[in-house]
Amino acid sequence: MADPFSVRVGVRGYETDTQGHLNQSVYLQYAEHARWAILQDSGIKQNDLREKGIGPVALETTIRYKRELVAGDQVDVSCSFVWSDGKTFRIEQTIRKTDGTLAAELTSVGGLLDLKLRKLVTGPRERFRSLASDPGLLGL
Repeated sequence: MADPFSVRVGVRGYETDTQGHLNQSVYLQYAEHARWAILQDSGIKQNDLREKGIGPVALETTIRYKRELVAGDQVDVSCSFVWSDGKTFRIEQTIRKTDGTLAAELTSVGGLLDLKLRKLVTGPRERFRSLASDPGLLGL
């Protein structure tokens, strides 16, 4: 089985809080960065989505913090889509130090928004598949 998609990110000093560890909101930014990276690597660009009148939306995110991160740490942020038959899908992500230490687990529920109607579209899996040049990265 192939390793899950991931991107490497360095923890920068300005992302830390007064305790010296990574600010909680930055975990969300790292996860978002990995989600856009997997879409781009699968062949889907933000402009492609906009031209089709759709855009991904986050509906719910749960973060489980496991170990602190500090300035200078290098982390790998994974991203994997879990598809269903409805209008939503799940995204499972981990943030791990390069030594393998699990720093956080994130689970999100997402959908594709019709940018004119402002409603979720039916069949996001099929929409992503039709736009991707490498749908396998998205588990399609």
